[in-house]
Amino acid sequence: MARREYYDDPNAPKPNSMVVAASAFVTDDEGRILLQRRTDSGLWALPGGGMELSDSLPGTAVREVKEETGLDIEVIGLVGTYTDPRHIIEYSDGEVRRQFNVCFRARVIGGRLQISDESTELRFVVPSDVSSLPMHHTQRLRVQHALEHRAAPYLG
Repeated sequence: MARREYYDDPNAPKPNSMVVAASAFVTDDEGRILLQRRTDSGLWALPGGGMELSDSLPGTAVREVKEETGLDIEVIGLVGTYTDPRHIIEYSDGEVRRQFNVCFRARVIGGRLQISDESTELRFVVPSDVSSLPMHHTQRLRVQHALEHRAAPYLG
């Protein structure tokens, strides 16, 4: 299924759903950031996805990282909340969503890096190399906030 993201675009379609989601800013022992190249958009992103009725928000991040990357993580903090109504995601199946995303800080505790059907590539990236990757503005913002090591989480 294809995906197109809009930001502050007057031509964006009107949302027909609201999805609660979690993403994870995962780093390895060398401080590199885990990123995936998404199958549906071709863009680089933090791993994450929609919350299920049986999940907690941190549990959603743990489950999604495992499903998308094969890695087991431990949530160790909160980067922020991302609820900007100007961010619209349109899917080829007709869903047009607004997303309420909570981005957690996490570390790897096990597993083996493995591509899923949601990504074409997985990579631990040196922070200085992130700016050269094709990435949606909203993903780049989460990475930026995590790298700032803010005293309080971003609330937006």
